[in-house]
Amino acid sequence: MGLLAHKSLFFLFFMTSTLLVLSWFLVLRSTGRRHSFDLKSEYPKKSPPTSASMGENKVTRNDISRKSTDSNRQVLKVFMYDLPSEFHFSLLGWKRKGRSVWPDIRTEVPVYPGGLNLQHSIEYWLTLDLLNSEFADDLGCRSAIRVHNSSQADVVFVPFFSSISYNRYSKLKPGQKSINNFLQEKLVQFLTAQEEWKRSGGKDHIIVAHHPNSLVDARVKLWPAMFILADFGRCHPAVANVEKDVIAPYRHMIRSYANDSSGFDSRPTLLYFQGAIYRKDGGTIRQELFYMLRNEKDVHFSFGSAQKEGVNEASQGMHSSKFCLNIAGDTPSSNRLFDAIASHCVPVVISDEIELPYEDVLNYSEFCVFVRTSDALQENFLLNLIKNISKEEWTRMWKRLKQIERFFKFQYPSQHQDAVQMIWQAFLRKLPAVKREVHKSRRFSRTILPAERLKSFHVPKVFWE
Repeated sequence: MGLLAHKSLFFLFFMTSTLLVLSWFLVLRSTGRRHSFDLKSEYPKKSPPTSASMGENKVTRNDISRKSTDSNRQVLKVFMYDLPSEFHFSLLGWKRKGRSVWPDIRTEVPVYPGGLNLQHSIEYWLTLDLLNSEFADDLGCRSAIRVHNSSQADVVFVPFFSSISYNRYSKLKPGQKSINNFLQEKLVQFLTAQEEWKRSGGKDHIIVAHHPNSLVDARVKLWPAMFILADFGRCHPAVANVEKDVIAPYRHMIRSYANDSSGFDSRPTLLYFQGAIYRKDGGTIRQELFYMLRNEKDVHFSFGSAQKEGVNEASQGMHSSKFCLNIAGDTPSSNRLFDAIASHCVPVVISDEIELPYEDVLNYSEFCVFVRTSDALQENFLLNLIKNISKEEWTRMWKRLKQIERFFKFQYPSQHQDAVQMIWQAFLRKLPAVKREVHKSRRFSRTILPAERLKSFHVPKVFWE
């Protein structure tokens, strides 16, 4: 009897526990969040297009909240500071008329100085594009549009023509003060005082410093911002890095090869390089390759300049060459890569530290040959490698060059998938990470005293390590 009573009590306890667990499960299921989603119920079906909506083919300023006419494509909303003209078009010799700090580009487009100045003119083309977005009839191909309310913007653009500022005003005569340094100091004071900067800590600001020597002082003070650079050769990783910044192409110097019907057999020169040979830092490889290759058959390796005749000669030489050398100079990048692309001359890149524009979406190995510096300096390695590339493989790369050359073309007005639009798209791809960083920086905003909000950002400690 005792054994039966013990079993009965155990059975009663088991049943009670089971019922209790089941009841809790049912309660949690009825009140808890669903772990699977019915896409049909979560996202209602789109209304069928009306005749009015089908006739609208552009992003309008009256409906700036709409991302794009194409639901699969975003448009970057950019707030641009109305900086005094001394920071931008006055550096080109433009004289302000009336109250506006901007030229009316519908009637007058200030010309950017030619020669080597043009290769680092990125901020000029981006500024023109934003100004043009305010009145252009067709905005359908745009990747960015200017907004005048910073709270509606995705990013903030700083229209300082830093490259021309360096090129024109950094070389001083005895007793002369640097206009370039003065403008940098003034820019830092202006930006760190703006509500837009304080709101994000500068993390959503875009600043162009494409010339390797431009903004060298201001970069360190404005390090949270996103920089547009040619490479990271003269930047500490704490100030500039691939995670937050964008690498932009140089504007090519040689003539584009329009209507190129050439082929492997009609380009007699195997390998071409013309330019400065004796360089410092990582560019010393140029002189070593010069002595290795200067007497080789079907190889053109010589000094050259950016003067008019030099550009014409380089254009003819690159248009008639199968492969064009892009060797590291004073910094990892060089304009010759983009000259080669415009010439449809397959680039041979010898620069171990190079960073390339749009490489997150563009596979350069489809149209470039990459060679490690250590390999290139081995006797006969470079020439043997190039000579073993078949006619069929070269032709495939040549065709790909003709397909992608538009990605590296700067022009006004900007066109679909040209360099200007590709740069804006690069920032679109960074936007989620930027927003995440800005949101993280606001976690403790309620506990920050007003005086602390006014403090400018200091250089990170790792910069000095």
